[in-house]
Amino acid sequence: MQAKAKATSFSQRKSKLIKDIKRDKLLLTMLIIPLLYYAIFHYGPMYGAQIAFKDYKFLKGIFGSEWVGLKNFKMMFEQPSFLQVFLNTIIISTYKLIFGYPAPIIFALILSEVHHVKFKKTVQTVTYLPHFISWVILAGMFLTFLSPSIGPINLLIKSLGLKPIFFLGDPKLFRGVLVATSVWKGFGWGSIIYLAAISGIDPELYEAAIIDGANRFDRMRYITIPSIAPAISITFIFAVGSIINDDFDQIFNLLNDAVLSVGEVISTYTYRRGLIRHEYSYSAAVGLFKNVISFVLVIITNFFTKKISDGEYGIW
Repeated sequence: MQAKAKATSFSQRKSKLIKDIKRDKLLLTMLIIPLLYYAIFHYGPMYGAQIAFKDYKFLKGIFGSEWVGLKNFKMMFEQPSFLQVFLNTIIISTYKLIFGYPAPIIFALILSEVHHVKFKKTVQTVTYLPHFISWVILAGMFLTFLSPSIGPINLLIKSLGLKPIFFLGDPKLFRGVLVATSVWKGFGWGSIIYLAAISGIDPELYEAAIIDGANRFDRMRYITIPSIAPAISITFIFAVGSIINDDFDQIFNLLNDAVLSVGEVISTYTYRRGLIRHEYSYSAAVGLFKNVISFVLVIITNFFTKKISDGEYGIW
């Protein structure tokens, strides 16, 4: 009887699955290109991660190269240059998390209180635009804007009788420039998910709060923020998980020899050791180490997020 019941249950689930697929076939078709993209460009190249455990020789290929075990990882931790690069990555990414993560949330909360439609759309358009501009172009803009000779900021400083500041050449200021430019480029685009979550809040909650005498701050505190808490939790998990995944495009285009000691991060270090110095196995070991740390951070952050929220929020 139990076997028959299980078979019936399985048949029902299978029938429901087939119906769901037929119903949503157009939506599922749209997933083909993204799935192919991840399969080809993300999962496909994973087989090459094995060169981190080999002494890779280009002429021998991946499978013909000699296995060396953990030699590349030992060499990685023995090099002071890597330890400094790792520290730089953590410091810069932590600053970006502290200042960059709350920025789109705060912006979305403020923008949600703006009721002038034209002004709101104008602000959204202006703040979204930097996201679509390449760091190659932005780097050129910032190099000119912050130039000690022709930059507007330094021209103002010199007009006050002060010495010009080389923002991109001063080790004390370079990390601040990275954080500020990163926040400026991303806070508008990052606010979209929170604005979408806010738009889904039942207006009757606000109407009831207004009747009870709640002001804007109270409505934001007791209705808006709790309602978008799931979105905040999920984005926080991914933000912490990517704390070691530095922004290569930004740093590579703004980095120079004067600030190499404080600005070199894992991605630029991997690029320099792998593609310029042809230390493929060593750079693969560094990259694999970075990915493992990111994965562990996602798991830990998700665990604590679920624990704090009593299992209500999390990505799985």
